[in-house]
Amino acid sequence: MLIERQLLLPPPHIRSPQQLESLILTQISLSPPKFPFFGGPFPTALCSSCFCGILQGFEKEIKSSFFFPRFRSCSSCRVGLGVRADLEVVMKALFVFLIHLWLLSRSADGSTQRKELAPGFRSSEMEYIDNNGLFLLSNSSAFAFGFTRFGDNSSAFLLAVVHQGSATVVWSANRGQPVSNSDDFVFDEDGNAYLQSGDAKIWSTDTRGKGVARIQLLDSGNLVFLGDGGGSGPIWQSFDHPTDTLLPDQSFAEGMSLESDPNDQGLKYRLRIESGDAKLFAQFPSPQPYWFLSRDSTPIQNKAGGSIRTAVLNSNSWNFYDSNRTLICQIIVVTSDSSGNDTLAAVLQKSGFISFYSLSNSGQANPLSVRIPRDSCNAPEHCNPYFICSSGGSCQCPTVLSSSTPNCDPGMSSSCDTSASVDLVKVGDGVGYFATDFISPSLVSNLTGCRDACTNNCSCVALFHDGSSSNCFLFDQIGNFRQIQGHSSSSTYIKVRGNADGSNGSNGQGGSGNKTAIIVVVISVMTVCVIVTLIYLSLRIHRRRKKIPDPSQGSSEEDNFLESISGMPVRFSYRELQEATENFSVKLGEGGFGSVYLGKLPDNTRVAVKKLEGIGQGKKEFRSEVTIIGSIHHIHLVKLRGFCAEGAHRLLAYEYMAKGSLDRWIFKRNEDELVLDWDKRYSIALATAKGLAYLHEDCESKIIHCDIKPENVLLDDNFHAKVSDFGLAKLMTREQSHVFTTLRGTRGYLAPEWITNYAISEKSDVYSYGMVLLEIIGGRKNFDPAAESSEKAHFPSYAFKKMEEGRLMEVFDAKLRFNEMDARMDVAIKVALWCIQEDLHLRPSMMKVVQMLEGLQEVAQPPVSSQLGFRLYANAFKSISEEGTDSGSGPSDCNSDALLSAVRLSGPREVAVDIAVF
Repeated sequence: MLIERQLLLPPPHIRSPQQLESLILTQISLSPPKFPFFGGPFPTALCSSCFCGILQGFEKEIKSSFFFPRFRSCSSCRVGLGVRADLEVVMKALFVFLIHLWLLSRSADGSTQRKELAPGFRSSEMEYIDNNGLFLLSNSSAFAFGFTRFGDNSSAFLLAVVHQGSATVVWSANRGQPVSNSDDFVFDEDGNAYLQSGDAKIWSTDTRGKGVARIQLLDSGNLVFLGDGGGSGPIWQSFDHPTDTLLPDQSFAEGMSLESDPNDQGLKYRLRIESGDAKLFAQFPSPQPYWFLSRDSTPIQNKAGGSIRTAVLNSNSWNFYDSNRTLICQIIVVTSDSSGNDTLAAVLQKSGFISFYSLSNSGQANPLSVRIPRDSCNAPEHCNPYFICSSGGSCQCPTVLSSSTPNCDPGMSSSCDTSASVDLVKVGDGVGYFATDFISPSLVSNLTGCRDACTNNCSCVALFHDGSSSNCFLFDQIGNFRQIQGHSSSSTYIKVRGNADGSNGSNGQGGSGNKTAIIVVVISVMTVCVIVTLIYLSLRIHRRRKKIPDPSQGSSEEDNFLESISGMPVRFSYRELQEATENFSVKLGEGGFGSVYLGKLPDNTRVAVKKLEGIGQGKKEFRSEVTIIGSIHHIHLVKLRGFCAEGAHRLLAYEYMAKGSLDRWIFKRNEDELVLDWDKRYSIALATAKGLAYLHEDCESKIIHCDIKPENVLLDDNFHAKVSDFGLAKLMTREQSHVFTTLRGTRGYLAPEWITNYAISEKSDVYSYGMVLLEIIGGRKNFDPAAESSEKAHFPSYAFKKMEEGRLMEVFDAKLRFNEMDARMDVAIKVALWCIQEDLHLRPSMMKVVQMLEGLQEVAQPPVSSQLGFRLYANAFKSISEEGTDSGSGPSDCNSDALLSAVRLSGPREVAVDIAVF
């Protein structure tokens, strides 16, 4: 009986009668006398009345089975041999034979297409080869689900939903990852469906344990996974996971993507609904939009000003709805006389167009006249990259490339490769690019500034400049250009690979005459520059001789200076910033050179506008701020949005930091005020360190901030920190290790070398950062005469003392709730004490500080500095403060009148020197 049960329930790897026959022959072993038909001696004759007749009756049916070769038929009963058929042998042979017939019928049933799949189903393309690999049908059989060939490859298959009449794939599970004909689709007992290739799962619905009881294919083409009840909606459906095709009644909503197959250059296109609009993107490394529904004149508007949330295709239109399912607009795609039996489909093609097809049952998909976008030249790669698409969709290589480069290729596969020279050449006037209609400009500048920005950015391969608006667009990857009529003010430039001698030979003019012209232009420009420089120096000398400077002349000089800077931020008029701040009505605070006001730009961006007061005092700082922060960009540095230099007005517009400066959050005056927790404090310390490390290590010129203090660390809505206020910053070349300069900064944060006439370096910023880090840790100012005990008056000395005593936890803010096992606490206090070492050579670089705070480098025990030295240092600042009118303990600018007397400690120092770095 065990053998019989094994035969009735074969293992899952047995998929054909032949395989089962081999298993039966292997598993059944009976002795020859008892069952001679399997491996035993055969009788020379059998009685026709008992056995031969049965075999002859089924002879035609079982010729291919394993029974037939084992028997010897006889024409008549030969009694003389005395052989008779044993009844037991006959019954067992008949039983096995019937099993064989059952298996044949079971195999035939297994390849029958179904209308519903139950858990436990498993199949490959090979098992349904007679049905073209399709095993699940919709009720009307209009759609089928199963395996279908991938393109022209006869050995690769997709698991897909197919419209049978037109043989069109409308959805696929393993798009881009075809499988072989022996790989399985599995619907397991736990309700999960997946596609298995060898030991790997290529695709899965992830519906395990979600109550899936059956799979059906609806007449809409939607593959649905249903539960036992049937009253609720699908647990999973293919309509929620579209590929490149949309079908009628399929809801395409925010968060979904429709993606094309890659074109010959490997570029894909994507449709999304975002920001209340339907948008098409070219999937370059930085996606580029090329169609917005809101900018298209094709749709019929039903409601003005609506925000699109859903798109649904029906039998003759594509409808767009808001969140309340109110129809906003629709695109009519089929005329009223189209066949009502056909199925409409919208397909995002690898050409970048959304095309509409009528899927008929006559064996074809008929293209319709409507497509999105309508104009061929509005698609990113209707032509090959760098070709110009003209009216009617014709393509032509620009003259600047066709005469010198093969296949219209500028050779810029890697624009940051410095091994070869790169030239910026003009493509021509009236040549535009699709993406400039849909994105914000990279910067607003004149053509020279736009060209400089692209030249200095190795990722930039092309620029587009609109002379009427001064909008400058920079791109790191390019599709085809398009010819624009009536735009003579627009200019297009591309980078091309230069020759070995550094020239390109095809910058739009060509020939040796062009080289001569370039030489003449260069000599002329150099001559003009020399003359202008001499005039400028003469004016400077003349102005310095005057006791009272002329404000108008100063403004003109500053205008010349600002115009000479490349890559400038936006320049506002005074009226624009006056309107943005509502006549400076909301005051955010005050700084060393003026007040800061809240403003809002026309694009609703909030800004903090610093209005410099006493321009004679802040003129140098204004220039420093604009030239330094306007040319650098980092996530932990406050961004300068623009500036104003008009007459006597000097204003700076920064990005708005909602939480204000760090000092507001760590120096609490009242017990009931919110205490900044340890995680946020550590994050702020790390972010500030990263900003300073960028200034010291990653900028073209080394930048010393010179005024690091809590007031100059600003926090956004999420308490992300950014370093601000570069008015006192000092530039150094990479070859300089130290520089002498006038005393600048804020008492309490100045490194000892400022007071001792020693040259300053980036290590001076490290010291200031260490003092700020101590204040973050302790939640108090570093010098506080009103402290509860005299030993705590100078906080750094107190911190060193507690380190000697092995009681570092007493240094932390008593209001903090923290875990003493948190390793970051030990790291933070040790890093702070390393940073405030009196010997600048012992201080780590800011890059090392970042590594230590991130746990990438061990933090050794810092050496104990002389407490006497720290007390003398504290007393020095105390004596400085007593000379001024401000006798408080809070920090104030050393540039204030009360503290400028401290300059006498060092005298004017503006000579750069080179000193060996230890």
